[in-house]
Amino acid sequence: MKNKKSKILVLSDLKESTRNVLKSSVSLAKMVDGDIDFFHVIKPTDVVEKESQLSAFRTINEQHSATKKDIQNFVNPLSEAYGIDINYSYTFGNVKNEIREHIANNKPDIIVLGKRTSKTFKVMGDSITQFVLKEYDGVIMIASDNALEPNKNLSLGFFNDIDESFEFVENLIKHTEAPVKSFKIRKKSDALKEANISDDKKTIEFVFEKNDNTIMNLSNYLSKNNINLLCINRGKKKTANKLSFMSSDIKEAINKLDVSLLLSGGQNFSIQQ
Repeated sequence: MKNKKSKILVLSDLKESTRNVLKSSVSLAKMVDGDIDFFHVIKPTDVVEKESQLSAFRTINEQHSATKKDIQNFVNPLSEAYGIDINYSYTFGNVKNEIREHIANNKPDIIVLGKRTSKTFKVMGDSITQFVLKEYDGVIMIASDNALEPNKNLSLGFFNDIDESFEFVENLIKHTEAPVKSFKIRKKSDALKEANISDDKKTIEFVFEKNDNTIMNLSNYLSKNNINLLCINRGKKKTANKLSFMSSDIKEAINKLDVSLLLSGGQNFSIQQ
């Protein structure tokens, strides 16, 4: 019996970065054997402002046609280039409410968002990254502008443990250039340590001391090791000598790490401004 495909939901604002977000989603779909569902929400107030009813209907109809064309311009070239079907839909309404309903009805296994590009930490104009992190406890990918290339191996890193709590880990490792890099934070550490921790998985571990520069140091090591996807285990609890990845760490990682992030299912995080 054929295994059920994973459902990948791509939430898009139809900005220029959408092309790279979709390309990374295609890459992910090929690695985890997933189907892609592309979804966009239009706020009615962005379309109709103080117009007559007849004019408003005309404007909405025009927006339907324009939105469908915009989505097809993003979706069709990638679908044809990589031989993968990308389903798409869009709707008018309150962005958060429509996304919440779409998630509830479709029950995705992974949600993909574009990495924020402004200092206000807002995506799709309404803090959607924060909203999804708070509402959804499944796997989330924050795709950077440096798109993952479909049909090419990853340079993969893990922040926190590699274990069974991280869905799709086996699929990712199959498509990864060896060795895998593992990055951890310890409460007490005289200096950064590096050691081979798993011969069979060909994994190298880097251990950082928890301080104000931890994420910046991590960023430097990600760059030196050419990591293009960092998996973060957000479901772990504190142990005697390790620190869990908290909401403040997630926010700082999204702000400062110039790689795509894959967050495991687990804790829901509310990221405050």
